[in-house]
Amino acid sequence: MTSHNELIFNKSNIGLGKRKQAVARVFLIPGEGKLTINKVDGEKYLQYNDIYLKAVFAPLEKLTLEKQFDIFATVDGGGLTGQAQAIQLGIARLLCNIEKENRIILKPFGFLTRDARIKERKKYGLRKARKAPQYSKR
Repeated sequence: MTSHNELIFNKSNIGLGKRKQAVARVFLIPGEGKLTINKVDGEKYLQYNDIYLKAVFAPLEKLTLEKQFDIFATVDGGGLTGQAQAIQLGIARLLCNIEKENRIILKPFGFLTRDARIKERKKYGLRKARKAPQYSKR
């Protein structure tokens, strides 16, 4: 016999979002709009930053579902910006899995596009990816 939590947290109900080095696994639970990230209150985890919070809730706001789902996310790697955008992508993908019509609404806003920009690797002879040591004429 499976419990209610096992049905919610199974592999088919997961929304995976990635941005830079951040990877977010997102679950949507019917509720009143509470955000939990890594078992911590979402506002506290995102340091009460309005930009991050708006980014996370943006797909739900476009579909007017912000008070219908609780968001439970586990995030690894990256900084807060990458993590917030990874959660946003995970939520958008999960909303599309729940109902196919949501894709038509979310696609024009760019919520379903994975931002592929990652850090460029450092090259030998340089200080960073492109920063060269100071040129000396003599």
